[in-house]
Amino acid sequence: MSGRYIVRQPIRDAAGNTLGQEILYHGANQAFSSDSSTSSAEFAAANTIYNFLTDNSPKVLKGTLNFMTFTTMLLMKKTPRLFDKSDLVIQIDDAVIIHPLSMHLVQQYVKEGYRVAVNDFQFTPRYLSLLDDIHFIKINGKTATEVTMRNTVEIAHSMNIKCIVTNIDDAKLYQQAVTLGADGLEGPYVADKLTTKAHSSAYIQSNFFQLMVAVTKDEPNVDEIQQMIAADASLSYGLLKMVNSAYFALRHRATTITQAIMTLGLGQLKQWIYLLSASNAENEIEPESEEFLKRSFMRANFCSELMNYAKNMPISKSEAYLMGMFSTLNYLIDAPMDEILEEVPVADEIKAALLRHEGRCGMLYDLVLSYESADWERITKLAEELGIPDNMMTSVYFICMENVDSLWEQLTNPYPQQQPAAETVPQGGAGT
Repeated sequence: MSGRYIVRQPIRDAAGNTLGQEILYHGANQAFSSDSSTSSAEFAAANTIYNFLTDNSPKVLKGTLNFMTFTTMLLMKKTPRLFDKSDLVIQIDDAVIIHPLSMHLVQQYVKEGYRVAVNDFQFTPRYLSLLDDIHFIKINGKTATEVTMRNTVEIAHSMNIKCIVTNIDDAKLYQQAVTLGADGLEGPYVADKLTTKAHSSAYIQSNFFQLMVAVTKDEPNVDEIQQMIAADASLSYGLLKMVNSAYFALRHRATTITQAIMTLGLGQLKQWIYLLSASNAENEIEPESEEFLKRSFMRANFCSELMNYAKNMPISKSEAYLMGMFSTLNYLIDAPMDEILEEVPVADEIKAALLRHEGRCGMLYDLVLSYESADWERITKLAEELGIPDNMMTSVYFICMENVDSLWEQLTNPYPQQQPAAETVPQGGAGT
């Protein structure tokens, strides 16, 4: 029996900005695709989803626009009211549109201020009659012809409705949707399409990368690390600004490199170097860097947490964290992954996983990638092979999502009265 999974996938505009997230379901809720809106199967599915969202939605689904498909049963259970109006788009499909009671409920939600999207828009009277009440039209890029897509986009824009093309799985379809003027883009290719490289291959010789190498050694040399940071103004500034951010909520500000390292500990320093290295000299996170950084932290957290359940793994939790974190290094650095990993002293099992998807580490890495892409069948297969209970996957995923969202919010909101950290670094040393 397949597991019950919930995952969110990004919806982006042509510039790469995230417009929202689609909440995708699988498992006990397969009645989402059922034509029987009153079946016992859908009632059980709705109950499962309702209970899960009651426990989780306030924590992890705030602060972004969530596109979620609702069946008649979920509408009747008033599930949309679990979300703030500003956080939710109620998606409906043909099964809801042809059901009089469902459409009455949808119209009530619209009057209350909720936004509505129509999945797989069609040029039929029942779809066209909805245009006055909807905010988004979604076109299936895999099944719609170019002419249909063009006409739909034009109609949507003429009525001030935004148009999203879904199921984009290659560059050709992506470019077609952009050319036609789609407001939103969604699908495997969109999720995988990260920004251009933040650094050239010369970055491998930079202080940031050498610091990353130093902190990932089996036995890091603390004196060497302190000296390396103190000798670089941008490293000093970035580290002190980060450690004094609201995330760490220090009672007293750290004013030296030594204090900063003691606050973080070498374990956490491994993690933060990646964030520092993708920031500019003032340690401000650039918009084009944000997406792959968030993905890095999500993969790192997910790999690490799944280690609590995976059987017979040849690496530790902290090594699994680094595997997830380093899986996006090729987006950070304009160099082949094998060349990059040659410079980083990580376990051979991690290199084999990231380069060739081999071994049990490769299976864990593939499980995280499969979850990102909502490959339900492969998720179930890999979880079973690793000994991970499939009923834990979604809970672990949402915990990691909450952790990453919380971390991101705190790191991007430092203490307001902070002085430039470079001024506090003692001249000629790491400080005491």
